[in-house]
Amino acid sequence: MSEAPEKFDTAMSTWREWQEAPWGRLRYTIAEANLVRHLDSDGGPLRILDLAAGDGGDALRLAARGHHVTIVDYAPAMLAAASERASAAGLAELITCVQADVTALPADLVGGEFDVVLCHNLLQYVDDVPGTLATALASLKCGGLFSVMAINRHSAALNVAVREMAPAAALAALATDQARTQMFDSVLTLHAAEEIIPVLRNLGCQDVQHYGIRSFCDYITDDARKYDPAFYADLEQLELATTARPPYMHTARLFQLTARKRDR
Repeated sequence: MSEAPEKFDTAMSTWREWQEAPWGRLRYTIAEANLVRHLDSDGGPLRILDLAAGDGGDALRLAARGHHVTIVDYAPAMLAAASERASAAGLAELITCVQADVTALPADLVGGEFDVVLCHNLLQYVDDVPGTLATALASLKCGGLFSVMAINRHSAALNVAVREMAPAAALAALATDQARTQMFDSVLTLHAAEEIIPVLRNLGCQDVQHYGIRSFCDYITDDARKYDPAFYADLEQLELATTARPPYMHTARLFQLTARKRDR
């Protein structure tokens, strides 16, 4: 990855606030629901590798279901927070933290032994998307489940037009795949699901499924209302109902793709 780990470490408090906000909670709830669709509930605990996992937002939910999760991240403060969260939740025995760059994983993680590999919110930070996905897939056993999540480029212009009421800026957003995150002070490269799907297939993936995360939340401008428990409950149900329903996933703020690694 091209970004220094210190950028992610210094944004820890802001990141935690984002996770606990309604939009952050929806991101994890919907991603978990989409994964559970494809997990064998009768097959016993799974070995899961969560790449660029930060402080373990996805990993903790999966460990709470009894799975063994290895968290990989190269930001020390993020890993320390993940370890603390795992201990506080009584899940320390199910969580392993590894400090590494996802483009240079330790040898013991790339032997194709994992049942599930997550590559969530990583692609926007890397220059070589096919190479990054190939490295991630090397850790996955044949028939295993792969999940990719990234900011949806198709949402950028819509998000600017609705939230900032800036049609000129929205028009400019149509012409670029670049954006910036204030939280981590980083330049992002935005992607679209229809661009990543053929890459996955070329790398030996099959049964690719496309989901949208936050199809409505980000376009409701009254953010304060989302903190109301009743409103949030209704919003969550709406998001869950439309995560795999066209056309909503095409303009959702994030896309999530799940796939199976083809048998040799």
